[in-house]
Amino acid sequence: MDTDQITSQITRLQDENHKLRIAVEELSVLNEIATAITSTQTIEKIVDLIVRKCVKHIKVEQGVVMLLDEKDTQNPFHTMIRKQDSTTNLLPFRLDTQLTGWMLMNKAPLLINDFQSDKRFSSVKDVDFPIKSLLSVPMLLKGKMIGLVTVFNKKSESGFTINDQRLLGIIAAQSSHVVENARLYQNEQALIKLQEEMRLAYDIQVDLLPKEQPKVEGYQIAGRSIPAKDVGGDYFDFIQMDENKLSFCLADITGKGMPAALLMANLQATLRGQILVGKSCKDCVAFSNDLLYYNTAPNKFATLFSGILDNKNHEFTYCNAGHNNPVLISEDNGIIRPDVGGLIVGIAPSVPYEEATIKLKTNDILVVFSDGITEAMNKEEEEFDEPRLLELLKANKDKTSEELIELIFSEVNSFTKGQPQSDDMTIVIIKRA
Repeated sequence: MDTDQITSQITRLQDENHKLRIAVEELSVLNEIATAITSTQTIEKIVDLIVRKCVKHIKVEQGVVMLLDEKDTQNPFHTMIRKQDSTTNLLPFRLDTQLTGWMLMNKAPLLINDFQSDKRFSSVKDVDFPIKSLLSVPMLLKGKMIGLVTVFNKKSESGFTINDQRLLGIIAAQSSHVVENARLYQNEQALIKLQEEMRLAYDIQVDLLPKEQPKVEGYQIAGRSIPAKDVGGDYFDFIQMDENKLSFCLADITGKGMPAALLMANLQATLRGQILVGKSCKDCVAFSNDLLYYNTAPNKFATLFSGILDNKNHEFTYCNAGHNNPVLISEDNGIIRPDVGGLIVGIAPSVPYEEATIKLKTNDILVVFSDGITEAMNKEEEEFDEPRLLELLKANKDKTSEELIELIFSEVNSFTKGQPQSDDMTIVIIKRA
């Protein structure tokens, strides 16, 4: 073998060795990214790893991952992580909207080794423009662009190569799956946290409701509330004012879920405070109305029925603030719908409220309910409605208050035939024995 052949073989081996070394480095980078895919690190930590590996192995001054937010039409790309080589002391490079716009339109790799002479982006350059070379590749997931991986200023004078583009393309492809997995995991953890918070909120709300049914001589009294969601905006309450007087109320807050539950707790605390200092029904409602009006958003309001039962004189005094008119059924099936009061609470200040007093006779039944009962729908979109409720009450006057509540909820569930509950359902029944 002559000298030229030996030299040629050595050169070929050196080339092969160089390619092998590059392949090993690429595999190392991809292995670390693949490891990140199966980890439970935060999306920020995973993307930080990706950018650091790009800066180190592609040998550039800076690298950045930008994620696409389709909802933001003005500035769709948002910087996720930006890193620079620790040996440089440069300000972060920024991608102009013209550059990101090109990537969004073309969804293809962009390799520029002489940025100043590239005619596609002449409007973003000036004398002090810091970007000399640039390599950007799209992050694609099932054909959909979710972001960019971009590196700036290749340290070698020859600039970025096709091999650099190929490696960054592989990294971007891997990164797309990493980001999606991390997003899914992050969303899952957020959902678990939210569910736990909702569970705790439900426990708190249950604790705010009466722990047991009140025991009042000569009366059967019961109440129950079933929220449409984990927490709801309906509530009822019983408050013993003195030996002979029991205050009771039922409210239906606009909306459902956590916001309604928070407003419900606020209203309940307000009413309790007013009732315990001995204010009348109408004054309690008026004070609650002003508090809600001045301290909540205009679209937050509540219907409210507040009453005081005097078991010594067998009277109940009430104020109905825009709530469904309760039903008072006598032994001979006579029906009264208590409607004296005023506007729903929270929509206007200084509303004048009125109250009225009704005498209760033996076997009279007072039923206060939220519209979640009467507006419960079956799959044909028919409502349970008030006439059906009235007939049910008339036919079962002999039952106790608790038995009546159990029967009403059972009939509503039977009527809806498994349809999801669309509104909170709450009911209070007072029966003179």
